[in-house]
Amino acid sequence: MLLLSEEEIRRSVSSKEALEAVAEAFAALARGEARLPGVIYLDLQEFDGDVHVKGAHLRGASHFAIKVAGGWYDNPSRGLPVGTGLVLVFSAETGAPAALLLDNGYLTDIRTGAAGALAARHLARDPLAKVAMIGAGLEARFQLRALADVRALPRIEAWSRDPANARRFAEEMRAELGADVEVAPDVESAVREADLVVTATPAREALVRADWLSPGAHVTALGSDGPAKQELDVDVLARADLVVVDDLEQAAEKGELHHALEAGALTRDDVAAQLGDLVTGDHPGRTGGGQITVADLTGVGVQDAAVAALALERAEAAGLGRDLPT
Repeated sequence: MLLLSEEEIRRSVSSKEALEAVAEAFAALARGEARLPGVIYLDLQEFDGDVHVKGAHLRGASHFAIKVAGGWYDNPSRGLPVGTGLVLVFSAETGAPAALLLDNGYLTDIRTGAAGALAARHLARDPLAKVAMIGAGLEARFQLRALADVRALPRIEAWSRDPANARRFAEEMRAELGADVEVAPDVESAVREADLVVTATPAREALVRADWLSPGAHVTALGSDGPAKQELDVDVLARADLVVVDDLEQAAEKGELHHALEAGALTRDDVAAQLGDLVTGDHPGRTGGGQITVADLTGVGVQDAAVAALALERAEAAGLGRDLPT
């Protein structure tokens, strides 16, 4: 069994490579070529944390993967990263452990960034004039990096509950990407007149309201990956001309769709497509410049299997890692 460190995994998987691997994984999901177990979700709200266990096998793949990843949102005050986790990779032929990926949440971050970029590729207007980034943590950084792979970066307004975090985010992204990033005083100011709104927070109360959205705006919501989390008011989904989810069952149980269904603002039939349907071309995505569109992304095991396989393949080719006894 191969052991890979976080540093080795970061060297093995780039944002662009993850984008294409995740796109193919969503296409496989849409074609019925993926096996996914149910998600295990552990809400440790009293410790300001939560954990997910997700996995998948893509038809024909030599390996399957199981991921354990979590977020502890008060960790920065302890000098620790928010994200934690690891990925286990097994042989699909024999079941033997093939690799232990000590990624510390990196693969989750990069595959989530890739999903956000795919949503923007198919649902956001081109060119963009303004992006609202709601949340200024690690995932917001991955979202912006991945967005740069599919769109020219426009003016960006970032908001965080902690203004100091938003200032750090703006400074770092200006330096890294050469982007025009400014700090918004509040969520409404960031969202108004934005072509693309990305929410990447652990919020448990709605942050974004429908009447702040301009015609033609696209919203990608990432934070609602458990029933108690919510970033969008249900009226955002009710107002949208097109609602897309990464996985209908997960979104109905854990995502923004969950809250809209519970409130009676939408039915499952109001969901236009899953993200994989846009990748395969079975759904056209945005068809009009004035449409308001929403992507509800809860994070699907096929993404984890795809980036884990990519990390293992690239690391083996580069001679990285060390063997562990099994």
